[in-house]
Amino acid sequence: MQFFIDTANLDHIREAAELGILDGVTTNPSLMAKEGISGEQNILNHYKAICKIVGDDRDVSAEVISTEFDGMVKEGTKLAKLHDNIVVKVPMTKDGIKAISWFTNEGIKTNCTLVFSAGQAILAAKAGATYLSPFVGRVDDISWDGIGLIEEIAEIYETTGFETAILAASIRSPLHIVQAAKAGAHVCTCPLSAILGLLNHPLTDIGLAKFLEDHKKANG
Repeated sequence: MQFFIDTANLDHIREAAELGILDGVTTNPSLMAKEGISGEQNILNHYKAICKIVGDDRDVSAEVISTEFDGMVKEGTKLAKLHDNIVVKVPMTKDGIKAISWFTNEGIKTNCTLVFSAGQAILAAKAGATYLSPFVGRVDDISWDGIGLIEEIAEIYETTGFETAILAASIRSPLHIVQAAKAGAHVCTCPLSAILGLLNHPLTDIGLAKFLEDHKKANG
C-alpha cells in the first residue's frame, strides 16, 4: 500500500518525505485555506513547491473548484501543466464524471473525490479515474461503515477488473490506516499525525529503555 500525506503544510510534507516512505500528496481547498494560501497564482505556486519537495514520480492531487464541466476542464488542464506529478482532483458529480472521462481521453491523471458509495465508485472507474477517494472518516461520522465501504469497492474492482486505485481518504487515526490496508486500499492518504502514530507502541518504548539501561550497566 502506498502512503500519501493529506495536507498543504510544506513542513509536514518535508517531514513525511524525510521518513523515506512518502509516495504522494493530496490536498483540497480546505487544506489550502488552513495554511492561509489564497489567490489563484499563490495556489498554483504552492502546488509547484509541493511537487519540488516530493520529487519525481510521486503524485500530487490538486483539486478543481469549478462545479461545471467547462470550468473543470479549464482548471484541470491548467493544473496538469504545472508539473508531471499533478493529478487533477475532481468531485463525484455528474459533471465531474464527464470531466474525468475527458481528462482520461487526454491522458491526464485524475482523482475522483467525495466518494461515499460503491455505485459512485463504479461510475468513477468506468470514466477512467486514476484514483478513487472514499471518505472513510466521514462515512463513520454518519454511523455507516467506512472501512466496510473500502472492502466493498475492493471486491467490485477485483471482480470487474477495474484498474482505478482505491485511495482511502478522511483517515482519522493509525488504526484507520491498518484497517484500510486490510480492506484492500491501494493508497492511504492521511495527516502526518496518523502516519507518525504508526510508530508508537508501549512495548517498543519499554524494550528500548531496557536495552539502553543494560548497555549503560555493561559499559559504564
